[in-house]
Amino acid sequence: MTTTAQFPEARQAMPGAGAILRQFWATSKGMTIFLIVSCFFLVLALAGVIVDPREVLGQPVWMKSLKFAISFVFYAPTVLWMFSYVKIRPRLMHFVLDACAAALSIEMVLFIIQAVRGQAMHFNVSTPFDTALWGIMSMSIMVFYVINIIGFIIFLRQKPVADRAFMLSLKLGMGLMLIGFGLGFLMTNPSADQLKTLEAGGTLTAMGAHTVGAVDGGPGIALMGWSSEHGDLRIAHFIGIHGAQVLALVGWLLYTVKQRFSDKQRLTLIWGAAVAYLGLVASVTVQALRGQALLQPDAMTLGSWIGLAVVSTLFASVVMKQGSGAEVQGSGSF
Repeated sequence: MTTTAQFPEARQAMPGAGAILRQFWATSKGMTIFLIVSCFFLVLALAGVIVDPREVLGQPVWMKSLKFAISFVFYAPTVLWMFSYVKIRPRLMHFVLDACAAALSIEMVLFIIQAVRGQAMHFNVSTPFDTALWGIMSMSIMVFYVINIIGFIIFLRQKPVADRAFMLSLKLGMGLMLIGFGLGFLMTNPSADQLKTLEAGGTLTAMGAHTVGAVDGGPGIALMGWSSEHGDLRIAHFIGIHGAQVLALVGWLLYTVKQRFSDKQRLTLIWGAAVAYLGLVASVTVQALRGQALLQPDAMTLGSWIGLAVVSTLFASVVMKQGSGAEVQGSGSF
């Protein structure tokens, strides 16, 4: 039986950790177990970064595992919380979450294997064994993405069981997250230099790359590791997948001030926030594909950022000034 998350107005107090875990467990046992294991993975990766002096592509050998462990720890509770609002097709919903957890668990194991071996995980085709591991990860990523699309369709079909504007923010956020996942496939294409090597009959140690305009492993931005001198496709990928959290936060903030705005205003503001966020994702994607570092924007990139900020601010100002703040009945939902 699926339990439905209670919206804040129905709570007398914030639930404790035990209550949250019970709700997560009712939503998906597999994803809840994955969340717990991810916390241990995070501790392991952090310890590895601290005590293991080896490096891969200019970063600590456990750094890739650490970054993905952090992403896993954010992803699991996010989808568990979001899907606790889904009441339709409970068996299919359980399958989606459990299957996603299984696919990500495979990735976790592969990260640990390569970190222990001191080898790169992504794009690594330097040996038959590394090629096999990369092939398994590529397949698990594809399966994970397709299953997430199925989950998104289920989520879209769910009629609001809480505040309509807040539910809209969850749906649009999940859509942005899927776009972010999809951008990751841009990295799997061979780079120009890799294609030249293949055309010349040479062999490759890597097939695909994060960096545009240079090989992976050059100077990077502190902590994130994104290239500080060239384009990096991981930036748009990162921003996109965290659209789920950002849009949910926007929806929650607008819910806390619902007395000041009509239902229609809040729905419109959430749509505006989603479009603006998508514009940012598109901008940094184009920037990376042009081989331009994030912190070295040219006039075109800087102009797109300023334009997004100005238009978004004006749009929000106009919408917030409209209406009397009375609740508008019958306004659209998604």
